[in-house]
Amino acid sequence: MSLSQLVLFTDFGSNGPYVGQVKSVLHTLAPRHHVVDLLNDVPPFSAKAAGFLLAAYSHAFPVGTVFLSIIDPGVGSCREAVVLDVGGRWFVGPNNGLFNALTVQERCWNMRLITWRPTPLSCSFHGRDLFAPVAAGLATDSLSCGWLGDNTVPHGEDIEADVDEFIYIDPFGNAITGRRASTVSGSVLSVGPHLLKQQATFSDVAAGQAFWYENSNGLVEVAVNQGHAASKMQISIGDRYRFI
Repeated sequence: MSLSQLVLFTDFGSNGPYVGQVKSVLHTLAPRHHVVDLLNDVPPFSAKAAGFLLAAYSHAFPVGTVFLSIIDPGVGSCREAVVLDVGGRWFVGPNNGLFNALTVQERCWNMRLITWRPTPLSCSFHGRDLFAPVAAGLATDSLSCGWLGDNTVPHGEDIEADVDEFIYIDPFGNAITGRRASTVSGSVLSVGPHLLKQQATFSDVAAGQAFWYENSNGLVEVAVNQGHAASKMQISIGDRYRFI
C-alpha cells in the first residue's frame, strides 16, 4: 500500500527557517511519508490568488494526498482553522479564502473545524504548531477523534469559479491567471495595450514574441518566448485582462 504524500503550499519563501521548521514537524510525526515542496513562494498574504493556484495544481496529485496550505496573514486572530476534504484529497489551513476556489469549482467537499490546540501554541506560527501536526495525523491516519469539530463553510471573499486576474509570476516571468482555459470565450487576450493571440507552446512564435496559452495545469498563461512577460508588459499580481 502506497503512503500518502504530504504537500507543502506556502508563502514562506525559500529563504529563512520557516519551511525547515514545518518540515521538521512533519518528519517527526510522519517519518515514512514523502514531503513534496509544491510551492513556497506563493504571492504573500494573498489567500484569493493562492486559492486559484492550489485548485489548479492539486488535481495532479493522487487521492489521499494531504496539502499543508499556509497563506495566513491573520494568524493568531479569530479566523478559523480547518480541514477540507475534496474528493479524498485533504487540505489543512486557515479558513480565510484560501480554499474558496476549490469549493466553488468542486461539487463534493466537506469542511470541518480544527478544535484541537497544542500546548504551547505560538501566536504567530500556526503552520508549525497547529496545521503541521494535523496534516501529519491525516497522512498517517492517526488523527485523534477529538481534534476535529463541527462542519463549517468557507469564509473570506465570495468568488466565481474563475477570475480574470493575474495570480502568479513564475521564475521565468510567465504570468499565470486564475482562469481555466477550458472556460475561455474569445481567442485574443488584451492586457494593457497588448493584444495576444493563442498559441500551443513557446516555439510556435519567434524569440521575444508574446502570446497566451493553456499551461500544463490548465490555466490561461501569458508568456514571451525566451523573454520575461511580466516585465515586458508591466504585469503585476492582481492586474486584470480581458478576452476579445
